[in-house]
Amino acid sequence: MPGSLPVYIQIHDQLKEEIENGVWKIGDRLPSERELSVKFGVSRMTLRQAIQTLSDEGILERKIGSGTYVAREKVQEKMTGTTSFTEIMESQNRVPSSKTVSYFITSPSSSEMDKLNLSKNDSILRMERIRYADGVPICFEVASIPNKLVEKFSKAEITDSFYRTLEEKGGKKVGRANQTISAMLASERISEYLEIKRGEAILRLRQISYFEDGVPFEYVRTQYVGNRFEFYLEK
Repeated sequence: MPGSLPVYIQIHDQLKEEIENGVWKIGDRLPSERELSVKFGVSRMTLRQAIQTLSDEGILERKIGSGTYVAREKVQEKMTGTTSFTEIMESQNRVPSSKTVSYFITSPSSSEMDKLNLSKNDSILRMERIRYADGVPICFEVASIPNKLVEKFSKAEITDSFYRTLEEKGGKKVGRANQTISAMLASERISEYLEIKRGEAILRLRQISYFEDGVPFEYVRTQYVGNRFEFYLEK
């Protein structure tokens, strides 16, 4: 079982709670990283990690040269179907591959508990991966999965093709997904992973995937290189 939550996740949860309770309203500018790091008694690096996690979830919005703001609601476009990255690449006759950046079992954040219907006593697998097509980096992905669903699978079975493993070895049938797409600018860390310039335009996809019985099994935050990937919507 995982230990206590990482410090940056604790800060994430507290800031998210303050936003939900109206301490910070939509459009409000948060204090500077220096002020917040003093408030929480942590390094600016730890504080920045918490802010980045909230930004990846669409809760905060970072504006270069201006600051960090509580994000406004964006127009959403409904998409149907749930397809894995591997399946998408194979359907286009491209060779999919991935590089695992991190892979560990931990306690869920408040956002992960909410999205995956978990309690604080549950544990999750959280993994970060760079996904490639024909050797070219396409996206950076952070996936959160209830550990009880995957504890019997090997790391290779999960990282190589998670959906295929669920269906062929887990006897699960993947169903619908809720997806939200928005535009953002690449951070320094993401730009290094995706081999692009810092501040370059990227597409952010947040997705909750469900089994056919309606049970959520995956919460993913993915950042795509804007000029290497496009979404096709069919109504």
